[in-house]
Amino acid sequence: MHGSKPLRSRILIVDDQEANVQLLEQMLKGAGYLSLSSTMNPQAVCEMHREHHYDLILLDLEMPGMDGFQVMEGLKEIENEAYLPVLAVTVEPGHKLRALKSGAKDFVSKPFEIDEVLMRVRNLLEVRLLHEGARQHGKALEALALNDPLTGLANRRLLSDRMAMALIHARREESAMAVLYLDLDGFKKINDTLGHGAGDLLLKEVARRLIKTVREEDTVARMGGDEFVIALWHVTGTDYAVSVAQRAVEAVSRPYCLEGNSFSITTSVGVSIYPDHGEDAETLMESADQALYEAKRAGKNTVRISGRATLPGAARPRKPRAAPGTSPASAPGNAGGTR
Repeated sequence: MHGSKPLRSRILIVDDQEANVQLLEQMLKGAGYLSLSSTMNPQAVCEMHREHHYDLILLDLEMPGMDGFQVMEGLKEIENEAYLPVLAVTVEPGHKLRALKSGAKDFVSKPFEIDEVLMRVRNLLEVRLLHEGARQHGKALEALALNDPLTGLANRRLLSDRMAMALIHARREESAMAVLYLDLDGFKKINDTLGHGAGDLLLKEVARRLIKTVREEDTVARMGGDEFVIALWHVTGTDYAVSVAQRAVEAVSRPYCLEGNSFSITTSVGVSIYPDHGEDAETLMESADQALYEAKRAGKNTVRISGRATLPGAARPRKPRAAPGTSPASAPGNAGGTR
């Protein structure tokens, strides 16, 4: 790791001797470190770290009342990433190995040698930054695996997980949940006239509007192309699910102004309710999908509730669809639309 990042790191100095604290502060300030804190009270370290999340703690191992080893045990309860940012400070050679076994990443000996202190501090901060970078990269990869890259909504995999949890809750509580299947009306025309870039912007705006129509515990997912699914975690009945679907229709139908172009688009919605229209995710999705087809046949820009008796039946003439959790065949951007 290069550049000034280590110099901006948050460093805490812990030593019961004021002279040692002042010496370490002088060394680090002289080397250009900008964010230094210190305490002579070992019992305050854990609370300070919980509040400030230090990148490095220079920790004296021999202090009255509470030694450095006890402090490290407390820090382990805070560091859920299993990385203890501690540089142990000791005058006892025998404590070095014990410090490393206790979780310290390195040690420095007393009396201090300025070059040794600065080298070990710099090395540990670079390791810390690399560790943080790897952690953030892992989070980014996890987000890509669970979220639609264009809109940021849940993807099929995350929708499948959320529906599984919602169904478990509904069965346990003997309550209802709902699935809303949405398809934009005439999206292909937008793509054809304004281009795929404008289509992508439209999908992002539709996603933002849909999120505002539901509760925090509900899930809005993009299935690919111009199709979306809303899974309502707990509903009091059909009326509530339909009211959410109608709010979604109204939200989507408001005019858009994107890249200087003003236009309108509508959506059709199919609704299915657990357990009336299916007792598993696949059946509920099929029921909502069939209801969506009926909404399209009724003139679009409307809501239809599943008529369970129509399932199973002959498949309607439309593009194939994978159930939640299966691999989608769509690209990250919009794939046009067929309806």
